Amino acid sequence: TLASSIGAPVNASNIANTFKSVSKVQDISDKTVSAYMGYMQDAFLIDRAIRYDIKGRKYIDSPQKYYFEDLGLRNARLNFRQTEQTHLMENIIFNELLHRGYAVDVGVIEARVMKDGKSEYKQYEVDFIATNGNEKYYLQSAYELSSEAKREQELNSLKRIDDSFQKIVIVKDDIMPYRDEKGIYFTGLFQFLM
Repeated sequence: TLASSIGAPVNASNIANTFKSVSKVQDISDKTVSAYMGYMQDAFLIDRAIRYDIKGRKYIDSPQKYYFEDLGLRNARLNFRQTEQTHLMENIIFNELLHRGYAVDVGVIEARVMKDGKSEYKQYEVDFIATNGNEKYYLQSAYELSSEAKREQELNSLKRIDDSFQKIVIVKDDIMPYRDEKGIYFTGLFQFLM
């Protein structure tokens, strides 16, 4: 289940429920699943990113995102069936940030929006918050920005962060790095990795 859901919020309850409904394994508990996820982390198979409320400046315990430390092992486990480029790219960025010595979390920012004439709260996700001492970066993994709607979707969360730390969007294609009018830095995946 973890191999199929890289980049998606996951918790032990969801996985236990999946085992119960799909595999008909009735005697599996959240605690057991959580222990096995811990064993996988201890064995350096997976790593996790905890959700962080940017405005509230606090950690949100569940759900968390899990990434594979070796995508080759992940792909082999799935018999190379699920190779969604967007998820693989996000996993690569996560691993690179860890390799560079950053603590990596997933950002959540809540904002009030108007919908059908009513005010409601909506949560926006920042793919990664990379922190190392006083250094902090907000990063979005955007496989492509093919339309204005897709561009707006990817930038929506970054625009709502009102601190002065660097905001970065990483796209799949080789592009000449640039900053937009809001100061958001755009770069290609290979440029980022170099």
